[in-house]
Amino acid sequence: MKISYNWLQQFLQLDWAPVKTGELLTDLGLEVEGIETKESIKGSLQGVVVGEVLTCVKHPNADKLKITTVNLGNGEPVQIVCGAPNVDAGQKVPVATVGTMLYDEKGEGFKIKKGKIRGEESHGMICAEDELGLGKGHDGIMILEASLEPGIPAAEVFNIETDYVFEIGLTPNRADAMSHFGVARDLRAGLIQQGTNLELISPSVSDFRVDERRLKIDVEVEDKNLIPRYSGVSITDVEVKDSPEWIQNRLKTIGIVPKNNIVDITNYVLHELGQPLHAFDAAKIKGGKIVVKTLEEGTKFTTLDEIERTLSSEDIMICDAEDNPLCIGGVFGGLHSGVTKNTTTIFLESAYFNPVSIRKTAKRHALNTDASFRFERGIDINQTKYALKRAALLIQQYAGGKLSSDIMDYYPEKIEDFEVFLSYENVYRLIGQEIPKETIKNILASLEIKINSATEGGLGLVIPSYRVDVQREADIIEEILRVYGYNNIEFSHKLNTSISFDNDIQVKVENTIANQLVALGFNETMANSLTKADYVGLTENLNEANNVEMLNPLSNDLKVMRQSLLFSGLESIAYNINRKNNSLKFYEFGKTYHKYESGYQEDKHLTLFVTGNRTKDSWKVATQVSDFFYVKGVVTSLLTRLGITKLKTTPVKSDVFAEGITLSLGKIKLVDLGVVKRTVLKEFGIKQEVIFADFNWDNILKLSGNKKLKVTDLPKFPAVKRDLALLIDNKVEFKEIYNLAFQSEKNLLKEVDLFDVYEGDKLPEGKKSYAVSFVIQDENKTLNDKQIDKIMQKLQQTFEKNVGAELR
Repeated sequence: MKISYNWLQQFLQLDWAPVKTGELLTDLGLEVEGIETKESIKGSLQGVVVGEVLTCVKHPNADKLKITTVNLGNGEPVQIVCGAPNVDAGQKVPVATVGTMLYDEKGEGFKIKKGKIRGEESHGMICAEDELGLGKGHDGIMILEASLEPGIPAAEVFNIETDYVFEIGLTPNRADAMSHFGVARDLRAGLIQQGTNLELISPSVSDFRVDERRLKIDVEVEDKNLIPRYSGVSITDVEVKDSPEWIQNRLKTIGIVPKNNIVDITNYVLHELGQPLHAFDAAKIKGGKIVVKTLEEGTKFTTLDEIERTLSSEDIMICDAEDNPLCIGGVFGGLHSGVTKNTTTIFLESAYFNPVSIRKTAKRHALNTDASFRFERGIDINQTKYALKRAALLIQQYAGGKLSSDIMDYYPEKIEDFEVFLSYENVYRLIGQEIPKETIKNILASLEIKINSATEGGLGLVIPSYRVDVQREADIIEEILRVYGYNNIEFSHKLNTSISFDNDIQVKVENTIANQLVALGFNETMANSLTKADYVGLTENLNEANNVEMLNPLSNDLKVMRQSLLFSGLESIAYNINRKNNSLKFYEFGKTYHKYESGYQEDKHLTLFVTGNRTKDSWKVATQVSDFFYVKGVVTSLLTRLGITKLKTTPVKSDVFAEGITLSLGKIKLVDLGVVKRTVLKEFGIKQEVIFADFNWDNILKLSGNKKLKVTDLPKFPAVKRDLALLIDNKVEFKEIYNLAFQSEKNLLKEVDLFDVYEGDKLPEGKKSYAVSFVIQDENKTLNDKQIDKIMQKLQQTFEKNVGAELR
């Protein structure tokens, strides 16, 4: 939220430096995240002065140029070449002196330099409106009042303003501080605590009077729970034009683009008092009546942004007597009912809408407006008439309007101020320090919290209606503490802590695997458990009926709990690739969520995502691309680390994989592993291969919980490596060779590796060749040739017998 320092000074005559003011606001809980200097004209016209044209003659070398001598009030007149058709002797004009920086519409600066134009020296520039940023006119130079003295800075003539804007990180509970007046009110409380008691100046509405009662627009509200209060007034004979410069400057400072005087005034009052307002073109309200109601589900309505929206039966709508929707109440205006340059009569609305209803409507239509921002957090219900009068008087002053009706004020059940009893003992207990009772009373008074009764033990308090977040005794104590000052609370130099040791086996297993993955170059990700409902449509393995939907979703992108970790991981992959980070290795521990007829179910998973190159480009080592077999090796090593071996491999059944396998132990499925389909990757804009592994972590924990690692000494005797070239059927997988080898020689065989595969015309049809290496070692002695040959012969016979292998 942006707050203007100069605007604050309209309510508090504060002479503190902006930085010091920002520090106090932060201490009060209104954290100032930054302070930005703002100028109504960039550069503040520094170096631009009033000049008097003494002489003006035609340029000898150019028909459209003139040579002038200009008095700048500082001694000798200077010569300036000017191309404006309206320049003449005797004029007072704005002059940008040599060295001055001027800025164009895009904010790009150019420096005025001494130079020659068609052979004649020029020491400055006589400026037009657009060259100074004071307007768009460029037909000629600006002619100033004849009474101005030469040499006066132009900034004084044009009232150039320098302001400071506080960027406040407002917490959602502080609805009372969503305006300049609200921040000033809080600032005053902090100043009082520091011994500076300033008057809080509130805008006067005492001049509000009906001019003539000739445009009465009735108001009908159908649901008092949705619309507890609705106020409005009619104003005729308005002239829609530009706002006065001071209002435009205020709005520009906080980042709002001025539109016209009516709209700008409603925006001004919103940011001044925190009360959203809306101006309707009264001529477009049929039947002379405003009806506040809900419409049928599916009703179409075009908003100010020219988008046709489908309404919910829960949206609050402002309609006319013929049920034509004019505005989404508290959120956004309609395209055909707003103020235009042809508007002459308006109906001005100031209301209080149910915060929950507005929050749901704003999220439903993805409309986050300044009005909805305030309504959904809760505004001051007792301020609607005051803000209405304030805006009406400004419109009357700057649009020439006449107040043409009494204020229509629907307020069937007055909401009374909330009452709380405050115990001194609880104040001391929660704050951790005893604060003088008189100080507590002064702080409460500065916060406009009334003391209804007082006893030795505490105070009976009445909370003002604008503090919608203060409903409990603890809230009152928090208010006292933030104004008293957190920095004023004493603290001990002694630190007490307890150290706990986590013996949870699940945590240990998870940490073990996480450490191994990090050692392999993986980075951990933590994705949101909320995701898009549409993702289930990317695979037949997930069912929309199993989605766990949020009752109050933050957005359509965060509407359901995820059924798979795949899609959130692909979002992270796409995010990184779009930022030129193409080689990625991610892992995530997370849960999936499903809804079944029997109830809800959560499942824990570990997922791996690998894409791009395994290694960085190097002059020494060739680039290695991450592929399925690399990830399979990682997966196998993780399972081996947990003591899970003798895995069964079957083709993966999930349709998110172009190809892949499922690793199981008996009938227990442990991991789905494979290359993600291109059609799935295309949905995320990913054009490179992604390998995905999904561990059923709950099953893995059951199998690995109490596994113990066996530690042995390093062998002292050498290992022997032998190779076999086997001709086998195409259907035979290496895994069969691997398992048969260890079944044949359980003691001395240490490693079995496939280092070459050949399939070609030189082999019989339906055959392929595997080149397999075997590492043989005895840990107690050196093997001789006879022993090695015997083992290799035994292996060969085993392969011939079981898979029909032949030696090549």
